[in-house]
Amino acid sequence: MSQIAINTSQNVNINFITASIGERILAYLIDGAIKVGYIIAAFYIFFSILNLGYLLDGLDQWSQMAVYIAITLPVSIYPVVLESLMEGQTPGKKLMKIRVVKIDGYQASFGDYLIRWVFRLIDTTFAGVVGLVSMIVSKNNQRLGDIASGTAVISLKNNINISHTILENINEDYIPTFPQVIALSDNDMRIIKDNYLKAVKIDDRQVISKLSNKIISILKLDYDAIKMTERQFIGIIIKDYNYYTGKDN
Repeated sequence: MSQIAINTSQNVNINFITASIGERILAYLIDGAIKVGYIIAAFYIFFSILNLGYLLDGLDQWSQMAVYIAITLPVSIYPVVLESLMEGQTPGKKLMKIRVVKIDGYQASFGDYLIRWVFRLIDTTFAGVVGLVSMIVSKNNQRLGDIASGTAVISLKNNINISHTILENINEDYIPTFPQVIALSDNDMRIIKDNYLKAVKIDDRQVISKLSNKIISILKLDYDAIKMTERQFIGIIIKDYNYYTGKDN
C-alpha cells in the first residue's frame, strides 16, 4: 500500500494510506450489486405488482426510453448523491472502509463528487480498463475522475483515519463556549487537532497562531472578545466540537 501526504492550509502534512485497487474494485462491485438489486426490484414493482406495463404500449420508442431512464435514474446518480450525503462514501466504500478526500486537506464538496461522477463515463470505458490503468500508473491510485477533482480514496483501516483524532475527553458538566463550532466538519476538526498537537509538540508558535486566526476567521468570531491564549482557545474549540457532536461517546 502506498501513502499519500495531504498538505493542510497550515503546511502540515498528514499521512494516509491510499485505498488499494483491490479495495476500490470490491467497493465498486458491492455498489454494482446494490444497483442491480434496485433495477430488478424497480421493474418487478412496475410491471408485476403495479401492472403498469400497458402504459408503454401506446408510446413511441423515444417515450418508452424516457420511462426506462426515469425508472433507472437512481442508479445513474447513485455515486454522486451518496458520496455527497455520506461524506465521501457509498455503501460499498463504507463496507470496505475507504473514503474520498481532497488532497488539499479540505472536505470534498458536491462539486468534487460531481466531477468524479462525470469522469466516471470515461473511467468505465472498455469495461473499466481506462480507470484501472489510470489507478495503476498514477501516484496515489487515482482514476481520471480523482485527478480532475483533486481527490484521492484513502483507507480508514489504518491507525490514522478521518475521525478518531477528533476525540477529546470532556466532563459531563462541561459547558461549551463557542456554539459556532457546529459549522465545522469532522474533517475540519481532524485537521485542526492534528496540526495543533504537532505544533504544541515542537512548540511551533507560528503555526498555533495561524491556526487560531484561521479558526476565528472561519467561525466569524470577534477576535478582541476572546480573552484567552491561543492554545487555550484551540483546546476549547476542540472540546466544544466534541460536546456538540457527541464525539466523546
